[in-house]
Amino acid sequence: MFRKASVLLLASALTFSCATTDDDPNAKAKRGAAVGAAVGAIAGAILGNQAGGQNHTGAAVGAIVGAAIGGAAGHRMDQQQKELQQIPDVEVTRPAENQIDVRLTSDVLFDYNSATLRPESYPPLNNLADNFKRYPEEIIDVEGHTDAMGSDDYNQNLSERRAFAVKDYLVDRGVAANRINAVGFGKTRPKASNDTPEGRQLNRRVEIHIRSAQ
Repeated sequence: MFRKASVLLLASALTFSCATTDDDPNAKAKRGAAVGAAVGAIAGAILGNQAGGQNHTGAAVGAIVGAAIGGAAGHRMDQQQKELQQIPDVEVTRPAENQIDVRLTSDVLFDYNSATLRPESYPPLNNLADNFKRYPEEIIDVEGHTDAMGSDDYNQNLSERRAFAVKDYLVDRGVAANRINAVGFGKTRPKASNDTPEGRQLNRRVEIHIRSAQ
């Protein structure tokens, strides 16, 4: 019976997720809350069942607590996304229910061939840092990327220095260092063609991926 209840919880959430369409402006939020609640419920039910003995009282209590935790995590990321979308000079997308992506162009952050942050980058980075401090449950991945001009080694080094420059700035603004991973990918992950100035500009970027730790 316990296993059947867990399956029903997940199935109902997935059915609700499929029933919402992208025509609904709140569709992603609803899907995130539903799936998060179901996963949390199942995890809570498993723990509760182990503690509750054969009468499954523990499983029921665990399912309720787990559903509340999972649903809260989904709603928290929905709210965070809305706040991030209000920050100028950043592009915010939601590739998965438990992840938010933020892209900053290198033209905003750095001068050409430089890893020193420009003063123009301070306002958006300050706003990002304030947001990250309000949501301490998330893990933050900072990725540096370059265009294809120059050698592989040079671009790899430049992308790493730029990623760490952003991380160091966020840490200086009060974001916990152990929440932030910084990595450079050089020119290995282009977003556009390197054959045009516009494409190269898109490829010179820093991406920040925010992941739920729950």
